[in-house]
Order: sequence, then structure tokens, then C-alpha cells
Amino acid sequence: MALCEHLAALETLILAADYSCAECVALSDTWVHLRVCQSCGHVGCCDSSPNRHATKHFRATQHPVVLSAEPGEQWAWCYADNQLAEY
Repeated sequence: MALCEHLAALETLILAADYSCAECVALSDTWVHLRVCQSCGHVGCCDSSPNRHATKHFRATQHPVVLSAEPGEQWAWCYADNQLAEY
């Protein structure tokens, strides 16, 4: 299966500048895993986290691709096309 246009367009991966979800920190809440927006570098919590900030960021901005910020994980997810790519 070919990669969607959003995943295929990734050239340089944006890594997490800070290992925290700023929205969760502001709420004094916790997260499970973090995702990094590949359009702007926003770090948000995953859908297993109570607040799901990465998905909320996609809905607000339409930035389609996130990269896992978890050590040892090398994958990206395209929200727009519901497609996973491993790197």
C-alpha cells in the first residue's frame, strides 16, 4: 500500500522539543504518550490520555501528521487519511 500524500511528503521529521503536553501541564493533568505535529511541532497527548490534545490539535488546525514522541517508537500517523507509516 502506498503512503498517503501527507506521509509521503515528510522529509525532515520534527522531534519533540520538550517532553510534556503543555495543555495537560496547564490543567495539572497527566498523559500516557506524546505525539508531535509534523506541521508546527506542537506536542500533545495521545488518544489513550484523558484529554487527547494531539487529536484536538488536528481538529483545530487540520495539520494532518503526528510523530510518536515515545523513545524507541518510530512511526507517524496521518489523521486525514487514517494511515500509519513506520520509519
